[in-house]
Amino acid sequence: MKQCGIVMVLTLVLLLSACGNSNSSSTGNVNGNWSATLTNLDGTTAFTFTMTLSQGSGTSVNVSNFTLTTEDECFGTAGSESGSFVLTGNTNSVPTGSYQMEIQSSSPSGNTLTLAGTLSNGAISGTWTLSGTGCSGNGSFTMAMTST
Repeated sequence: MKQCGIVMVLTLVLLLSACGNSNSSSTGNVNGNWSATLTNLDGTTAFTFTMTLSQGSGTSVNVSNFTLTTEDECFGTAGSESGSFVLTGNTNSVPTGSYQMEIQSSSPSGNTLTLAGTLSNGAISGTWTLSGTGCSGNGSFTMAMTST
């Protein structure tokens, strides 16, 4: 009987410890404010930006308040941004899935910044490419939620 009580107490402790996850993205979406850092293959910073993401219908992600905080001659001003998020799992109430984003420049026109990554543990990481009129680049990126 004493062993049964111990097992019940341990089970209760495990159940309670699973509760209270405060990760902002634990609802199965990417809603919130995000900050991104894109690094070149040599480890130097290529771009940084902030934005607000909100899960749309299906896999679409609405991007608003996009602010590119580093600019260069190949990707001066962002013109349009779009994204998608596909929830593929949920571990301890924290979603995981694939994330895609495309940013079109308006000045100079014709350049595209593409991100492909994975949401895991409340952060998105993956690879990026820049292509377009006389411009190219690639590397890795990380994105973190800054607040809800």
